[in-house]
Amino acid sequence: MKKKILDSKKIKHAILRIAFQIYESNINEKDIYLVGISSNGKEFSKLIEVQLKKISPISTHLIELEIDKKNPRNPVKISTDLDKLKNKSIVVIDDVLNSGSTLLYSVNKFLSVPLKKIQTVVLVNRNHKSFPVKADFKGISLSTSVKEHVTVILKPIGAEAVYLS
Repeated sequence: MKKKILDSKKIKHAILRIAFQIYESNINEKDIYLVGISSNGKEFSKLIEVQLKKISPISTHLIELEIDKKNPRNPVKISTDLDKLKNKSIVVIDDVLNSGSTLLYSVNKFLSVPLKKIQTVVLVNRNHKSFPVKADFKGISLSTSVKEHVTVILKPIGAEAVYLS
């Protein structure tokens, strides 16, 4: 049985709130890099970027990070040259934080580059961390059992939803 946790309106509100939080914590930056973890993290980062462009003068750059979520130790691919990120602020974005392994291995990709700041964003924080990773900004914290599943739908526009089953 699926239970709707967030509807389109609540997701849009969460995205706007997260965009303001990112802006406030990067207010002195000229530009920031939004790193969307494929596939839903990438879609989520696009929605955040739209709001950031409306509320702030900060120039945003979208980057896609591909990681095998079932085997995060496999090679991680990124859609840009890491040298472009030197002394920049990046925001790593995913849809759900469960055990923390995806965010941990994603952030690890950037540790070879001297960065100004790394922040993390998730729409749903499930509180089942096996790794010392936290989301700096989150849409909702959801206490679930490990047997439950969270499904995030971000397309089409207007039909966004988060379900728990």
